[in-house]
Amino acid sequence: MRVTKQIKEQQIKILGELYKDTKPALIFKNPFELLIAVILSAQCTDKRVNITTARLFKKAPDAQSIVNMGLTALEQEIRDCGLYRNKAKNIMATCQTLVDKFAGQVPEDYDILLTLPGVGRKTANVVTSIAFERPAIAVDTHVFRVANRLKLAPGDTPLKVEQGLMKAIPKDKWSAAHHWLIWHGRKLCKARKPLCGECPLNELCPGCEL
Repeated sequence: MRVTKQIKEQQIKILGELYKDTKPALIFKNPFELLIAVILSAQCTDKRVNITTARLFKKAPDAQSIVNMGLTALEQEIRDCGLYRNKAKNIMATCQTLVDKFAGQVPEDYDILLTLPGVGRKTANVVTSIAFERPAIAVDTHVFRVANRLKLAPGDTPLKVEQGLMKAIPKDKWSAAHHWLIWHGRKLCKARKPLCGECPLNELCPGCEL
């Protein structure tokens, strides 16, 4: 199947209709909590992250309090999230940077976000989009998989997929479409066994396994 501009527009329209009321799965109260939650979410489910952050933020609700906690205590608080030693190291370094350079606040500038330890394009895009309500598309494993299966934005790296999605999707829909693609990957377009028979996009999908 050759995926034309018109087919891509249909794909986006259907995704928008399916998931128009979806919200981020991570629970947070402010940009700082979102930033830490996204760092913790690497190779970890949002459900587990929400359990961990609920516990962590009761004890340390801001950058300074996490710095005061110390690395060893932080590792113990987040050890059920996986890769906890590396995540704790990055979170501690990021919190120290926020305290030293930004009065404990998360900077809104995308390029500055990328300078924080443990913050890559995905994390910076999520924070930019959700916390600061600016158009951005974050490419996680779900977005990467769905974009490639649909040929909506094929690419062999997250950056190529991100760039392709930015071309295929109108800018005013970038942030919303990020959530549509995530939820589609979770609910129907699953990694091991996609539910193609239940998917309203199956006739528009070159990766359909029917």
